[in-house]
Amino acid sequence: MTDTTFDRGFDTRSWITEKIFMGMSFCDYLKSLLTPTNAIFALILIVGVPIVIYRFAFGIGAATNLTQVNPWGIWIGLDVMSGVALAAGGFTVATAVHILGLKEYQPIVRPALLTGFLGYLFAVIGLCADLGRPWKLPVPMVYSYGTGSVMFEVGWCVCLYLIVLGLEFSPAAFEWLGLRKAREWAVRMTLVLTIFGLCLSTLHQSSLGALFLMMPHRVHPLWYSGYVPVFFFVSAIIAGMSMVIVEGGLSHRVFKSQLNPNDHGTADTLTLGLAKGAAVVLFAYFFLKLQGLVDGGRYDLLLTPYGAWFLFELLGFVLTPCLLYAVAVRRQNATMARWVAGWTVLGIVVNRLNLSVIAFNYNAAERYVPGFMEIMVSVTIITIGIITFRWIVNRMPVLHEHPDFPQAH
Repeated sequence: MTDTTFDRGFDTRSWITEKIFMGMSFCDYLKSLLTPTNAIFALILIVGVPIVIYRFAFGIGAATNLTQVNPWGIWIGLDVMSGVALAAGGFTVATAVHILGLKEYQPIVRPALLTGFLGYLFAVIGLCADLGRPWKLPVPMVYSYGTGSVMFEVGWCVCLYLIVLGLEFSPAAFEWLGLRKAREWAVRMTLVLTIFGLCLSTLHQSSLGALFLMMPHRVHPLWYSGYVPVFFFVSAIIAGMSMVIVEGGLSHRVFKSQLNPNDHGTADTLTLGLAKGAAVVLFAYFFLKLQGLVDGGRYDLLLTPYGAWFLFELLGFVLTPCLLYAVAVRRQNATMARWVAGWTVLGIVVNRLNLSVIAFNYNAAERYVPGFMEIMVSVTIITIGIITFRWIVNRMPVLHEHPDFPQAH
């Protein structure tokens, strides 16, 4: 079989109909888009896209409540910090399968890689919304050799890892396009890419936490610790596994037509396996957080309102899901594990927002509260990410095998 793109009898119209419109005529494809879910997405985009344009046209001051005192908002805490953590399922699952040899998790590698790739891509887009002038994003990486800067290392690692994720996912795209030779080359690079991705992820996940080491005067003492880089890396592993569970549960409801009826039992088994791993890592993370609390020695602050919120995060979003994951695994209850995964994902988001927004500049007289336009920009970016994920899954062999490439994943 020759590559589809280079066939002499290649028919562009037929290719577009089959690959883009999923075998439907243009009119039928447009009709298929008339769904309640798409109506909600369209409403969000109608409101959000003009706000994004307004932000770049009139500046960050006109579109946000950020100030010189409070320079970080939800675009950093939610879009970047949380987005990068929740995208960690790519390196977590790929490492388990290709390095640790847990081949039973092979069916969820591609969904995890796609989630990771889009998570990092839209985290970068969120960063562009915060910084402005996206065409100058590479300048500090090329012309400012600040090798002692955490952001220099994070910028290079995120850029390289985004490329690695794209290459790791590329076999699915090449199968969709019918490019056999390109797919073969991409598959051969799998192990090298996985090792490289693991190294890059270890560096930048922890380095994001290291940003806060330079700001002990800004971060509340209950959240500030010399262990923050370790906290960020370990919690990213938890976030990655939990996000894969959430994504898998939603995908099996939304994309039923693409799945083999026998896949449900396999999905439950894999979900419980991930839940077991997440429970173990959460248990370790809980005691790491206690070590950070002991190291800080500020037990008196636990009796303050910030202390109550810190305990709620620690007990409600770390210890509780750890125990519930264990119960779900013991009872072989995959549905319960999926609900716990959703709660854990929320906990990771709360932790990142606590560090970068809520407990950040805690002693400043001027407090930051995100404005409507800031919230809508984040909602718009997340919505476009979901639409992109759905578009790819509906067309490429992500949740199913391509008939021309059996046993491909």
